[in-house]
Amino acid sequence: MLYSIMKCIYCDHPYTYELSDKQRKCSKCKRKFSPRKVAREKKLLELFTQGVNASKSSKQTKMHFLTVQKYYDKFRKNIALYADEMYQYNAQRVTEYDEYLYLPKSLNIDENIDKLQHFLTMSYEQTIYNIMMPKASRSLLEYKDESSKKLMIKYLKFNKIAKLCNSQNNITRFWTYFEDFILQYKGVSDEQFIFYLKEAEWRFNSKFK
Repeated sequence: MLYSIMKCIYCDHPYTYELSDKQRKCSKCKRKFSPRKVAREKKLLELFTQGVNASKSSKQTKMHFLTVQKYYDKFRKNIALYADEMYQYNAQRVTEYDEYLYLPKSLNIDENIDKLQHFLTMSYEQTIYNIMMPKASRSLLEYKDESSKKLMIKYLKFNKIAKLCNSQNNITRFWTYFEDFILQYKGVSDEQFIFYLKEAEWRFNSKFK
């Protein structure tokens, strides 16, 4: 049994040893892991951090697209968890906040009012943090007749323009950044939207903070 210096990915113990199947086993916690898998995830994280999308990463690494997408989904979820953790420590420092109604520019608001994404953007110490508003709270979007619908659409159109025309601050800068960022993705589901929003938040904070 040959021990070598390769840290355990679970307990961070410095000594692990190689098994016959090329996996490594920690001499302390006794758990096994694959160095090849670790290297693969490290490479994909590097590409993700650089802003290389899943399709290009798949071609560059010669990994199956669905495998790459699975890792990218994991990275986005980790970003969301980290952002939530940081916000818990800084909630009392929030100085600005405003709500945003997002609809892809390719969609007509008259016909896609039900596809609006509603989130609250907050700012503390030049850091952006977003919270999705529950669909149950979207009573704002409900209408009883055609007249109410037309009035609501008129309001939403004005509201969307008015927000983008506000004097520039960290929140409005993020909204502009997000609008450009999300264009590279097609057909993001309601369930996944929050994670793409969090990726944009993370990239914006890293770049502009």
